[in-house]
Amino acid sequence: MPSLANIAAQTLQRRILDGHYPPGSALPGQRELSENLGISRASLREAISMLEALGLLRSQAGKGVFVTAGKPASAADLPAGPSAMPPAAIFQMRYVVEPANAALAARQAGPEGIEALRECMLEMQRALAASDLLTAADCDLRFHLALAELSGNPALTEHFQAHLAYSLRLPFADRSHIWQPADEHNAILAAVAAGNASAARKAMQQHLNSAAGRVGITFVKP
Repeated sequence: MPSLANIAAQTLQRRILDGHYPPGSALPGQRELSENLGISRASLREAISMLEALGLLRSQAGKGVFVTAGKPASAADLPAGPSAMPPAAIFQMRYVVEPANAALAARQAGPEGIEALRECMLEMQRALAASDLLTAADCDLRFHLALAELSGNPALTEHFQAHLAYSLRLPFADRSHIWQPADEHNAILAAVAAGNASAARKAMQQHLNSAAGRVGITFVKP
């Protein structure tokens, strides 16, 4: 079941897309908006954080929260991640772990696991076609978590999910390349379905390099 913050984020995204909150406008104050949405301020702040990572909103200290025009933030202006973890550190951690997950999934994923990945990708593509970035990012997360599960290594799902979710939202802020993650996922899926561990590892590495590049993030590769 979606969290209250996720439901609120969906509502705000819908209001932005239908022009209720046009680009450049400020959202109502937190008290008014939390009462309007029927949620706590803590849940509202979490919802706003999701939309900031997706590039739909931008907070300005002392001024409020504003709807963006779809222009991605520079790497130096990216919103803070969980526990104030630097985005480059998260991508570096992912580069260490996720290519191995993809390779292991290619070696041992069964038909049901492959089909689950395909269904996830179909849902992601439907969300992108509808400009529903929240759902697309959620499908993105489910795809990566499914690979971790298919690898037989539950560590990623247990310890890094919040950091992973945050880093996956960031590249969607670049509206000119919102379909690129889906294309890269399909390359990973094809390698996993073929049982080609080497190709799956390489496809995941290319995906992570490309995702970081779309955000302007650089990190030292091991």
